[in-house]
Amino acid sequence: MAENITIARPYAEAIFKLAKEKNTLAGWAKMLALLETVVKDPHVIAYTTNPNFSAEQIESLLLGICGEKLDGMGRNFVQVLTRNDRLPLLPQIRELFEALKAEQEGILEVKINSAFPLSKKQESELVQCLKRRYQRKIVTQINVEPELIGGVIIAVGDHVLDATVRGKLEVMRTALTR
Repeated sequence: MAENITIARPYAEAIFKLAKEKNTLAGWAKMLALLETVVKDPHVIAYTTNPNFSAEQIESLLLGICGEKLDGMGRNFVQVLTRNDRLPLLPQIRELFEALKAEQEGILEVKINSAFPLSKKQESELVQCLKRRYQRKIVTQINVEPELIGGVIIAVGDHVLDATVRGKLEVMRTALTR
């Protein structure tokens, strides 16, 4: 997976730079979302991974499916990915592009895993605390995971705060077994 991210990064950065220069970040976000959806389709995967089809045939299929939803640069991007056998990297390219876009817009995406559903008040207080700490607009993705027993895990980029009962029990178990 790390290798795919490494290979995908230059594509995402090039698209981001181009989209920023042309003021088309939102348009590229839509095109990449569409392309990711298309290349994840099981029928398209079967077609694109079949060695009997040429890069030109695969490119034609994708451009036919996407139609007018891709502009000229989007169509060129499909050609580049197809001819370099990089279509499987579209999910990583999109993820990296979205991260660059969010950074540009001053948005910080935070993943919160909670043992129980958070009330609106709890979510609001948590968002305000994160906003004060990071000085950026916070967008949350909240998942309920009952196996955590109690508490939350907050992931901000590479930083993870484990404030769960399960995490504390694991720390106690480790300390007792040393």
